Amino acid sequence: EKLLTFSSERLSAPNTLSSCLSFQPSSHIKGLRDMASLSQPGHGPVQTSAVVVLGASSCLAIPPPSPPTPSSSPPGDTFCEPIDPLSLEREIRGDSPIKDQRLREGIHVLNTEALALRNLSRLYETDPVARDGFNLSVQAITKQQRANGKLVVIGVGKSGHIGQKLVATFKSLAIHAVFLHPTEALHGDLGIIGPSDTLLFITYSGKTQELLIMLPHIDESLPTILLTSHTSPETCEFINHRPNTILLPAPIPEPEKISFGVSAPTTSTTVALAVGDAIAVTAAKEINASIAAVFAKNHPGGAIGAAARQPRTIKDIAVSWYDIPVAPESEGGSLGFDLLRAGLDSVTGWVRVQDRVASPGTIRKISRDDLNKSLEELPDALMSKALMLSLSSDTTIRQARDILRNMQLSPNDENLAYTDALWQRIGDYD
Repeated sequence: EKLLTFSSERLSAPNTLSSCLSFQPSSHIKGLRDMASLSQPGHGPVQTSAVVVLGASSCLAIPPPSPPTPSSSPPGDTFCEPIDPLSLEREIRGDSPIKDQRLREGIHVLNTEALALRNLSRLYETDPVARDGFNLSVQAITKQQRANGKLVVIGVGKSGHIGQKLVATFKSLAIHAVFLHPTEALHGDLGIIGPSDTLLFITYSGKTQELLIMLPHIDESLPTILLTSHTSPETCEFINHRPNTILLPAPIPEPEKISFGVSAPTTSTTVALAVGDAIAVTAAKEINASIAAVFAKNHPGGAIGAAARQPRTIKDIAVSWYDIPVAPESEGGSLGFDLLRAGLDSVTGWVRVQDRVASPGTIRKISRDDLNKSLEELPDALMSKALMLSLSSDTTIRQARDILRNMQLSPNDENLAYTDALWQRIGDYD
């Protein structure tokens, strides 16, 4: 084969060019013939990047020769003009069909489950069966807890996973609860159920065979709660086997097969978890005087535990009188400088001067002009024991704040003396 290159070489074999390129459009052929004529003596080489293979069985389409390089460049700013997004491919613009489809699917799931929760709220606001079941469930759990019983949560599959999460929630709220797998129960774990316990079965269908098989082996006198999709006892097979069961409905507006094209537990487990959480919080508030304090005690770890460890009572922020360092005295008596230096050295920030005390806040207020003044010239820097307010160590910071605020509102000058000195310490925890 002969290779004909339009480069810095003379074009040769002009007679074979037309036969090789006979399939090209006439305008392209004419341009190439004109180029070929330039190869005759007296003409210089043609500068181009085109390559032509002669004698090949088939020839590729060859574009027309490149235009000559312009003698001058266009203005510099024309190279940086913004690209119109609509001129780009969808993938480059960032709105590809696959991304849109993903978001549509995800938002559809979120909207479906949110709708189910709204319907669930309306059910417990209006339906007598649901309302009665909720009240009886809370009553059974609180009664058994006060009798040193526990809540035994039973479920299998995804319902079992929801049950295990609910057990964790109940325990964090100081409600004794355990999870029992129905298969393990039939192989020895039934012994976990005590005579003072309450049972909570979770089954969306209301007819899970593993749960029904357990019933003949469980004392019928034990309070039994069923968390299920059924809203009427008459339609539930489980209740047909155990008529005294408390029905706790957790229905969904439509089957998951219709919502998502697959019967995977999604919306149904969401509503079951929500009802279980509602029972846990409600029962815990009835059993414990302070649900927040109980939760803080049972959850010391993580960010939640760190937040719970914030000071709550006067005892949490109090400093023992004997742990407060005494300020050294300069020759001729203590000065503002001595008080400031002692405050910087104090671990707690408090400083004692005989029977008086300076708080961290008052020490920070000492100015440069106060350094050489005697403490007698700084009456606001120290507070005597006579002006201290006595409060129980179990008084909460909020209660102490309210006491001081009420004293501030009183016209009694003595009260103002108390609060002016104390408010800066308690007010920090407002």
